Amino acid sequence: MKITILTQFPEMFVPVLGESILGRASKQGILEISVKDVRDYSADRHRKTDDTPFGGGAGMLMAPQPAFDALKDVGAEGKRIIYMSPRGPVLDKKIAEDLAKEEELFFLCGHYEGVDQRIIDRWNMEELSIGDYILTGGELACMVVIDCISRLIPGVLGSSESLSEESIYSGLLEYDQYTKPREFEGMEVPEVLYGGNHRLIHLWQFENSLRLTRERRPDLFEKFLEKREGLTKDEKKVLDRILSE
Repeated sequence: MKITILTQFPEMFVPVLGESILGRASKQGILEISVKDVRDYSADRHRKTDDTPFGGGAGMLMAPQPAFDALKDVGAEGKRIIYMSPRGPVLDKKIAEDLAKEEELFFLCGHYEGVDQRIIDRWNMEELSIGDYILTGGELACMVVIDCISRLIPGVLGSSESLSEESIYSGLLEYDQYTKPREFEGMEVPEVLYGGNHRLIHLWQFENSLRLTRERRPDLFEKFLEKREGLTKDEKKVLDRILSE
């Protein structure tokens, strides 16, 4: 996938895009991510990209000229362009899966009070949010979206099981996990996890996920109950026991 990011603060992306899973995927050629500084396209001699809003109000808005020229230069015409905004639908599994299917995506990051509406309208941008709260700019939100959708692209994660078992994507919250040593400051790892019986380990993990989801995300638990797809006989017994409590 090719991803182009337009921002007034490109340096914010350097430590994120070049490290961990995203950095490895870029080195392998699975992801091609480029970050463009909108200030480079400003016609103002001071590289100014924003101005005060008509009608008054606090803050500054990204002006049309630098944004238009930047979008033209990177070849965004007719492509799928995402503008990070609290006015858009909130990112979820369905939206992430849809975006992950694209061969090319463009992101525009507003800052302060946002961007001139004509930028959004002329370039037919999709507004997308990561939650019902306000950030100083769209850069952090953009990083969240890119990290999320990248994990859904084949080859980015090392194991296909990693994605299917992860919290939310499996339909349940992820089960508790432990590493060595078995005992630490009086706290012990559940014996079943090092007993070597993979069937019992799986059922313990399944039951733990069910209980955590029912307690912390009852909305997800109800959705899981509505489907109940692909459960084994043993898993159904675990679920029935929890429901009967």
